[in-house]
Amino acid sequence: MNIRVADIGTNSVGRIDFADVSISLGSGGDAFEAVSGLDVAIAPGELVCILGPSGCGKSTLLGALAGHLPITAGRLTVDGQQVQSPSPDRGMVFQQHTLFPWKRVRDNVAFGPKMRGLGRRERDRAADAILKLVGLSGFEAFYPAQLSGGMQQRVEIARVLINQPRVLLMDEPFSALDAQTRGMMQGVLLDIWSKIPTTTVFVTHDIDEALFLADRIVVMSARPGRVIEDVVLPFARPRSHDLVTEPEFVRLKRHVMQLLRRPEGSEPLARLSPLGVTS
Repeated sequence: MNIRVADIGTNSVGRIDFADVSISLGSGGDAFEAVSGLDVAIAPGELVCILGPSGCGKSTLLGALAGHLPITAGRLTVDGQQVQSPSPDRGMVFQQHTLFPWKRVRDNVAFGPKMRGLGRRERDRAADAILKLVGLSGFEAFYPAQLSGGMQQRVEIARVLINQPRVLLMDEPFSALDAQTRGMMQGVLLDIWSKIPTTTVFVTHDIDEALFLADRIVVMSARPGRVIEDVVLPFARPRSHDLVTEPEFVRLKRHVMQLLRRPEGSEPLARLSPLGVTS
């Protein structure tokens, strides 16, 4: 796809720092620690997957990064500024789309620029450019109900990216899709990211998805969520789904599975590097 990225805009910022971050949820006797002592740094333009068992605090971390949940200890910053409230600089894509059913695709995508006072012609041009990027040229006048699930998620991604966020947050955005559509959307996301390399934090419970998409995988323990290992992936880009049959992919998948199955408090596993196992 050819596109004038200048019609959309890009940011070269988006550094994220979790410094000894803990997050508690609930109140009184029902309070519990969801995330404990998290230390993670994400460089501008990185695509990082957060992987862990259900209830380990993956979505809680995204909620805090989006500014919807307060942290209870530590420091959470984007480009050195503490995250304290929601901002269009941190765009969120959820498992289920949040499109306005009464608005056409173009108007859904252009909603953010409209709220910022951008003129009709300029915002429609930007919306059409981002819709072309996500492969939805020709669907500008459709309503969300007329689209497939994968197409709805493409519109959702477009609606976030048109706001030129510093950070893209994705909370299992493809988990409700069938396997074939899910694989296609993973390719779509990487194609978009190659053209607009926004810092992306992608939550998933799918090991194959994390290995295929990410530069790094932050593997978390069961609640309270802690970092078990930050796995750096050696796979070159661009990627195709043939990657899943390569020996290195299989080896890393086995290692991540062992990390997730390791009982709490047991001895740490040998760490993997591109050169093999290290102590």
